Amino acid sequence: MHVDLPEKRYYGIGEVAKAFGVNTSLIRFWEKEFDVLQPKKNAKGNRKFTPQDITNLQLIYHLVKERGFTLEGAKIHLKEEKQKTLSNFEVVQKLQKVKAELLKIKEQL
Repeated sequence: MHVDLPEKRYYGIGEVAKAFGVNTSLIRFWEKEFDVLQPKKNAKGNRKFTPQDITNLQLIYHLVKERGFTLEGAKIHLKEEKQKTLSNFEVVQKLQKVKAELLKIKEQL
């Protein structure tokens, strides 16, 4: 899944949820379940996600929503094979970007 977010230091939870097409409650739930997600919180308790958090969310979304892992399965997979999973995920992302570019070119023809 390709997420279209502008280049910023911090993203609000609403922006992140809209980019992934999920509810904010799911993002909050994943934050509690997965240790790799550590958004910054201000004095009011608003969550601010860094670009690294967005990358981790993309990986979690890929495992849970696209590949069909359970939450426990995704946690175990991230702990045991994080580097392998991350490299495979990066390859998939690059191929999806290439596919999107090719489809744009096809439409222009």
